[in-house]
Amino acid sequence: MSALTKPWLQFICRACGLIYDEELGDPDSGLPPGTRFEDIPDDWECPLCGVTKTDFELFVKREVEAVSHVPSAHRGTGIVVVGGGLSGWAMVEAIRELDGSVPVTLISACNGNRYHKPELSLAVSRGQTAQSLVRETAHDAAARLGVRLYTETSVVGLTPALHQLRTTRGTLNYTKLVLAQGARPALPAALPPSLCWRVNSLNEWSGLQTLLSQRSQRVAIVGAGMVGCELAEDFARAGHSVTLIDRNPLPLTGLLPDLAAELLLSSQQRLGIMFVGSVQVAGIEGTSNGVKRLATECGRQFEFDQVVAATGLITDGRLAHNAGLAFDRGIQVDPTTLMTSDPDIHALGDCISLAGLPCRFVEPISLQANVIAHALLGKAHAGYVHVQPVIRLKTRSLPIVLRGLPSAAGTWRVVEQGEGHLRMEQDLDGLMASTLQVGQAAA
Repeated sequence: MSALTKPWLQFICRACGLIYDEELGDPDSGLPPGTRFEDIPDDWECPLCGVTKTDFELFVKREVEAVSHVPSAHRGTGIVVVGGGLSGWAMVEAIRELDGSVPVTLISACNGNRYHKPELSLAVSRGQTAQSLVRETAHDAAARLGVRLYTETSVVGLTPALHQLRTTRGTLNYTKLVLAQGARPALPAALPPSLCWRVNSLNEWSGLQTLLSQRSQRVAIVGAGMVGCELAEDFARAGHSVTLIDRNPLPLTGLLPDLAAELLLSSQQRLGIMFVGSVQVAGIEGTSNGVKRLATECGRQFEFDQVVAATGLITDGRLAHNAGLAFDRGIQVDPTTLMTSDPDIHALGDCISLAGLPCRFVEPISLQANVIAHALLGKAHAGYVHVQPVIRLKTRSLPIVLRGLPSAAGTWRVVEQGEGHLRMEQDLDGLMASTLQVGQAAA
């Protein structure tokens, strides 16, 4: 078969889930459309998380004959998955890898279209739209995987004793239930929802993107954590005037040592990003001409066209509390089986907590889904082993890679430092707890 007739292949990053499509290439990284995977240079890096091509594997969508009817909804009919995001669809895929016939119902509060959420913090400068980010519509995915699908449907109650889930479209019964409803933005009282954008879903992002595509605008981003820093660079590269506001004196305080955070700040300033640190937002008010006036508790005032809240995520605990499920900053699950305090309910992704710590990383989702799928179908599995994922900041001007979870009690030391790059290690109780790579050393 010649190169011209060979079908285009797709390859998925095992670390973050990004899909490289040979037909589309990766023009931003110098790979024109039609670049075969085997022709990609060995030093090419995933544009989202920075791993090399050795961490990609062939991606093949599982083809399942579409269901021609909706299974009857009575106790014993099968599995219900709540959540139409990355975790929910990963759960369905994992179930179908093991069983092509068990009835599965997926409930999504939004339209359920499949997209890769980490791409949202790079998409504005790439000129992407909501439509271009959708990999597969929910309808097509449901048909491909043989799933009964409820979109634009909210869950309003759960009664584990009756195996009943109450939704805005009626009551559903289940044999096994999987909660994958994610987390929502933690919006402080000083940030009115009507005046602030939240970039936690494609729907939320698309409204902001539509406005930013019209003209250059003054954008405030409140919160200089990972998402805030990534969005700040993305918007600045797209030509917008960006101000990054945080209550801490440096970006990514708490995650990076000061020396590394100062390098990040310098990189942001070179891109034209203004950083306002050590301030607390007191409130925002709208004006008659659509401008947002932001005031800080120390008396400073600013005017912006758009305000984005990047102040972290929180798991909504109402459903879990009402159902009597154990909850601690997320739905508590067994660290090996991912079972909740109810034996017929499992959970994964952003909505769970392990030993009281939220688990909000993309990398473990596929493994979590695989473990749960085996349990739901009564198949043996060694169990889930949580490993702290590698944290990669998607800031192209200054790549940052953090391995291990830093501790406030640890001691950072410089291993290597040069022009525009830094390597550090943190020691805790005589052991190396984490390593940090900032920038890239010259070859």
